[in-house]
Amino acid sequence: MPDVILFISGQEIVVIFVVILLLFGSKSIPDLAKGLGKGMREFKKASDDIKKEFRESTSEITKDINDIKTDIENETREIINKVEKDIKSD
Repeated sequence: MPDVILFISGQEIVVIFVVILLLFGSKSIPDLAKGLGKGMREFKKASDDIKKEFRESTSEITKDINDIKTDIENETREIINKVEKDIKSD
């Protein structure tokens, strides 16, 4: 996205501001900016909440996988120990 901003010249920015000024008037521009800022904050908060929820979900899945891995390793060790014990007793 920064590449797109680089293609906007100073004159184009002035034209955009003049068009906004003509469309909305000088008194409503602060309200528009305030609303835009509030919308951006809400969007960022929602995005952060989604990221947090995703991290928590993947953390739970990772924990479950590690628990299963540990259980399998323990069971495997027990089987190996039994087999080694049976071999020694023969």
